[in-house]
Amino acid sequence: MVDKVLFSSTTDEWSTPQHIFDEWDNDCQFELDVCATPENAKCSRYFTRADDGLAQVWTGRCWMNPPYGREIGLWVEKAWRSVTNGQANFVVCLLPARTDTRWFHDYCLKYGEVTFIRGRLKFGGATNSAPFPSMIVVFS
Repeated sequence: MVDKVLFSSTTDEWSTPQHIFDEWDNDCQFELDVCATPENAKCSRYFTRADDGLAQVWTGRCWMNPPYGREIGLWVEKAWRSVTNGQANFVVCLLPARTDTRWFHDYCLKYGEVTFIRGRLKFGGATNSAPFPSMIVVFS
């Protein structure tokens, strides 16, 4: 049942695979998860959908695995702006590798350090891999 919901259009939330977060957290020591639920938050400080992370000030060392819906470009822009305005030290973003999108070209390709993830990730408690490739983008 989890996979059926996870890989349909009924959700735009993809819980970060723990091993991906741990790999980056070892180096980055994240302080804030800007897009989380109480069940999947990766940091002790986090913003939920009710908090509206886009309306919040992002500070320190931030982890971002945003909702993968139509508003993803707003999250990517917010990540870049939070660093360029000096509020966040850096934002590490787990994103779908959608290299044909405006947000990829306007922010990730221009200002980010892009690392493509080999293979397809298994998000949350899913048994199947995601139907899309993923990447890490660092704004610093």
